[in-house]
Amino acid sequence: MILTGNKIKKEVKKGNIIIGDFDIENISTNSYDICLGNKIIKYTDDILDPKKENKYEEIIIPEDGLVLEKGSFRLGSSNEIIGSTKYVPIIHARSGIARLGLFVHVTADLIDIGSIGKITFQLHATVPIKIYPGLKIAQVSFWKPKGKIILYEGKYQGSDGPVTSKTYLDY
Repeated sequence: MILTGNKIKKEVKKGNIIIGDFDIENISTNSYDICLGNKIIKYTDDILDPKKENKYEEIIIPEDGLVLEKGSFRLGSSNEIIGSTKYVPIIHARSGIARLGLFVHVTADLIDIGSIGKITFQLHATVPIKIYPGLKIAQVSFWKPKGKIILYEGKYQGSDGPVTSKTYLDY
């Protein structure tokens, strides 16, 4: 069962849904719009290896924007802290952004119950495109789970900004 925008608003007020820096203007019929934070990550290794921690640089997005080159891959994050111990957040890219050639994939669109932090986005520019801090880039919907809830305690808990892959910790 998906929550409506009105129900999301009520659950945020009750503390059952966490949306840091909640803005009523970002509520829609059955989701909440999420904005891009002010920094992105660019991997600097020539070959990325899931068995090691890969090198990267953080880039601050200027207020007047930053152009992503065609074919580039970057990690960004939500400006908002998102999570819930009662509902399953699901992240979706905004279609209007995809229609401009920026593919926004979420690390895992199905967010674990109990995972609370900023959402990491994978940004793939199919054409040169300018991005801005605060750009409405994705949306989150909330779903009611059925069954016993076991809260997430994984390696990405409490993310604050874009987070690189931590798959090397699995080896």
